[in-house]
Amino acid sequence: MPKLAYKHYMLGLLTVVAAFNYLDRVVLAMLLEPIKQDFQLSDSQLGVLTGFAFTVFYALAGIPIARWADRGNRNTIVSLTVALWSFMLVLCGLVGNFTQLLLVRMGVAVGEAGCVPPAQSLIADHFHRTERPRAMAVYWMCYPISVIVGYVGGGWLAEYLGWRMTFIVMGVPGILLAILVKFILREPRLKQKKMTIVEQPSLKEVLNTLWQQHSFRRIVMAFCVGYFFGMGTIIWIPTFFIRSHGMQISELGAWLAFSFGVCGLLGTYLGGVLTTRYAAGKEASQMRVVALFMALNGILYVLVYLSSDKYIALAFVAMIGIVSVLGNGPVFSAIQSLVNDRMRSVALALIFLLANLVGFGLGPLAVGVVSDLLAPMFGQESLRYALVLFCPGALWVAFYYWKAADTIEADIRLVELEAISMSTKADMSEFETLNNQILVNKRST
Repeated sequence: MPKLAYKHYMLGLLTVVAAFNYLDRVVLAMLLEPIKQDFQLSDSQLGVLTGFAFTVFYALAGIPIARWADRGNRNTIVSLTVALWSFMLVLCGLVGNFTQLLLVRMGVAVGEAGCVPPAQSLIADHFHRTERPRAMAVYWMCYPISVIVGYVGGGWLAEYLGWRMTFIVMGVPGILLAILVKFILREPRLKQKKMTIVEQPSLKEVLNTLWQQHSFRRIVMAFCVGYFFGMGTIIWIPTFFIRSHGMQISELGAWLAFSFGVCGLLGTYLGGVLTTRYAAGKEASQMRVVALFMALNGILYVLVYLSSDKYIALAFVAMIGIVSVLGNGPVFSAIQSLVNDRMRSVALALIFLLANLVGFGLGPLAVGVVSDLLAPMFGQESLRYALVLFCPGALWVAFYYWKAADTIEADIRLVELEAISMSTKADMSEFETLNNQILVNKRST
């Protein structure tokens, strides 16, 4: 397959893999209410199931898998982790109590931790800095695709087959996908023929390098705060519409599939295309625009939760579906440009580690606890007002992206200069080795 065709085929296949990765979490949000009724759980317990129990293992497994990905065969890693989480999804449908479901969800988390960092590292190897915003935007279309499939298909399965069979149906295709990844994708490192061996930097060296970058630190903070306030609320959106607006799962699934799915596809792709066309290589401008989108996103969420009419609320959700993902392409492209190719997986895994532990791990739990605390005062509407209290956090996220713009282009230039220097040294070393070999051959003749 020609190189140009292969890299786009690779991008498409990795996007499908990531869609399966996020499909699980989308469908789980649809299944919270039936799981709660089946096991007689509180909102706090649901918060533990969707937040802390999953994300601790997701985050902790991410670093060692990413270290492996920065020096090993990345398509093998993706294949193995896809197979692991798919098998665990099947087990989710076979559990007998809340404790068993909690333990199996931990296994799902370990598998899903090995998907995104090695995949984005592969993409960065095949796409230049100016091409990456569009490539990353295409990759992150995985989430709206998972939303469409999850909310429509998952909602239908949950209503007609039950939550247990829904998990089983999701798991089986993933095992087949893992086989496809293993035998179709190629690891470019296996074809490298440079005579100099590039040593893998130690984890301490990687962490020190990342810590010295002001822009990287600020992006990490933006992710942590964003996951806490954003992911902490979005996981509860289906439950909110079911409780406060009396919607059925299948009806709600169709609406959310349009809002976060179709609108999300439009927003993600549009963000990547516009960035590549008008701001390629201008990461400072990209981060400032992302900051504005984050602030607008917080305002829209307030309007969703305070709207008394469900259709008006859903219209604002559709607007969020576009606005919230416009920055995916430029943000993830910038992360890959801020580090060299031997640190890319760990850099992204570190962001996910901190963001998931601080944000996704505690966010859903915090909303659940606040909802329980407000229940004596607001009753069935306690979740609505708990979610409203979390919306202003979007302004905090916007602040960190705005500050990252101050230093991001200088940080990227330093990384590029280092890469050029290393390449020059490698070429000189290879030249000296070949020259010495020629001299040896002449003397022997």
